[in-house]
Amino acid sequence: MKKAVFAGTFDPFTAGHADTVGKALKVFDEVVVAIAENPRKRCMFTPAEREEMIALVYREEPRVKTVVWSGAVVDLLKREKTPFYVRGLRNTVDFEYENADFFASRDLDGEMVTLYIPSEQANLHISSTLVKNCIALQKPYSAYVPKAVYDYIRKRGQHVRETD
Repeated sequence: MKKAVFAGTFDPFTAGHADTVGKALKVFDEVVVAIAENPRKRCMFTPAEREEMIALVYREEPRVKTVVWSGAVVDLLKREKTPFYVRGLRNTVDFEYENADFFASRDLDGEMVTLYIPSEQANLHISSTLVKNCIALQKPYSAYVPKAVYDYIRKRGQHVRETD
């Protein structure tokens, strides 16, 4: 069985993230969505909330597993017993960041295989930061997140009246 890890903060999980997972599922038998606990980032949602949102998105897809993780990606890959690490790319800024991270991680584990999945044009502008800004400014954001994520956030009282 081929398994890949897709790690990130996912604060919150976006339509772009979902697209990356969907494409990874076309290649891998299982995709582990690893929710990073990063104390240097100020998150809107707790790791448990982020994990719950993602689990709701994939409640009908048994090939997607969620975990909360803190630490080096190479350690996570070893824990999950896979060398495959999936990264989504929206633009050249993402590529530069991911490529630098790739070479640093490769120094730690030469067996690691990183796969870059380009974003669809419709998702190029979508980021977790965009969604958080929309929430904070009470602007529509349902087009930027999977329906299960939108419903979860609305139930938590962080919503606006959508015009779409």
